[in-house]
Amino acid sequence: MSSPDSNKAWLLAAVCLAALGMPLSFTGPAVVLPAIRDALGGTPVQLNWVTNAFMLSFGATLMAAGALADAYGRKRVFLLGLAVVALSSALLTLAPGIVAFDLARAVQGLGSAAAFAAGTAALAQVFDGPARLRAFSLIGTSFGVGLSCGSILSGWLADTVGWHAVMLSPGAVSLVALGLAAPRMRESRNPQAMGLDVPGTLSFTAALSLLTLGVLQAPDSGWASPWVLAALAGALAMGAAFIAIERRVAHPMLDLSLFRFPRFVGVQLLAAAPAYGFVVLLVLLPIRFIGLEGRSALEAGGFMFALSGPILVAPTLAAWLAHRFSAGAISAVGLLVCAAGLVWLARCAPGTSLHGLVGPLLLIGAGIGLPWGLMDGLAVSVVPRERAGMASGIFNTVRVAGEGIALALVGAGLTALVALQLKASSSPSSVAVSQAAQRVATGDLAQALALLPGMDRAALLHAYGVAFGTLLCVLAGVTVLTAVVVFLFLRGEVESHGAEAALKCSTS
Repeated sequence: MSSPDSNKAWLLAAVCLAALGMPLSFTGPAVVLPAIRDALGGTPVQLNWVTNAFMLSFGATLMAAGALADAYGRKRVFLLGLAVVALSSALLTLAPGIVAFDLARAVQGLGSAAAFAAGTAALAQVFDGPARLRAFSLIGTSFGVGLSCGSILSGWLADTVGWHAVMLSPGAVSLVALGLAAPRMRESRNPQAMGLDVPGTLSFTAALSLLTLGVLQAPDSGWASPWVLAALAGALAMGAAFIAIERRVAHPMLDLSLFRFPRFVGVQLLAAAPAYGFVVLLVLLPIRFIGLEGRSALEAGGFMFALSGPILVAPTLAAWLAHRFSAGAISAVGLLVCAAGLVWLARCAPGTSLHGLVGPLLLIGAGIGLPWGLMDGLAVSVVPRERAGMASGIFNTVRVAGEGIALALVGAGLTALVALQLKASSSPSSVAVSQAAQRVATGDLAQALALLPGMDRAALLHAYGVAFGTLLCVLAGVTVLTAVVVFLFLRGEVESHGAEAALKCSTS
């Protein structure tokens, strides 16, 4: 019979593997999106849902998954989540079309949310004090390894085996994690758990879904389209309903009173910062490198490693600096460095060599890595201890949901900017320009050229390059503004143990 310490180690290994698989679920499809499009077809809106379906379902159900794990058993929900990830990964390779593929991606997001929420909750029950900090540090490292190496792994699998192997990789990791945890993980639950806040969960999910739907549909139908306006209005109504519900229920999914703490608000702004300064690039750049510039998936993975690799190193530097400077100052400096990298990258035209791109990519990754290493610990250190669990749930939901919304908004913005450039340099109808811009934004260069007779590849890439550069400058401006606000909200000194926790509790 295995010892309790041995069981803890195996549980930690299983949760770390689950954390390793999550970024593979996010970065992999971005690398092979052109191959998915060639195999399954689909409109630009349907192709955008390849990423957004996963992010939406993951972000919208994360807090609900935590509540279910507390009420019905953390082991049960953790193993169920891993099984759902594995099953959905297999279904992705069998999808007969892009709609079925997108639905399977949404199911994969549900499984990832269940595994993440239940796995971290289970670890918190079996590790205490410094051991808990070390355990969560390993989870953060595992997530960082998956994020940093996921693009290269996906590129290698795509070039040597095919896109199906990329889709299967998160499922394979989940099956190994399930095999480790099933015989050794002990069941635990919270006897005081009040179950799932069903009205809050449904209204929150509806608000996010309608907002994402409206933003993704806008480039195709127009922002004044009745369908788009109805979706955005519905999102606003559901958001208002969610706030009203959470104010009235005895045990809300989201405790709105936490937003009375200014430092807590600052942390939520910090949680959203990587979405538009870093995360969107994990999707946009592979589309550019592979779909538009014609690079191999493996070569694109190498480019992406320059962007995400610093995440493995920068958090350690942030922890060292946290002994000497406030978390607000460190985070603000990191965001300013990221903004400088975005402006530098904006000056790199399509076709720029790795030598020309490595500088701005490293700068963006290193800059975002400083607040990245502090955020999770700050989420729980800026509120009273008895509210730490709720604060962590809100933080992770804001971060993941914010990433999904950012992807939708930035994708729509890029499409609009490309359309403006095409209108200025070509004479086709506005419908053709709009359709071509959508194709360009999803990496379908051949179809875009077919819609624009008389325009050659070089002119189209130039129009895209100008639009992409403008978008990056806008994102840099947003990042600078966020840096200023975060500094003002978090400029107070953080105690040394809080700074250490900020690093070691990092789970992403």
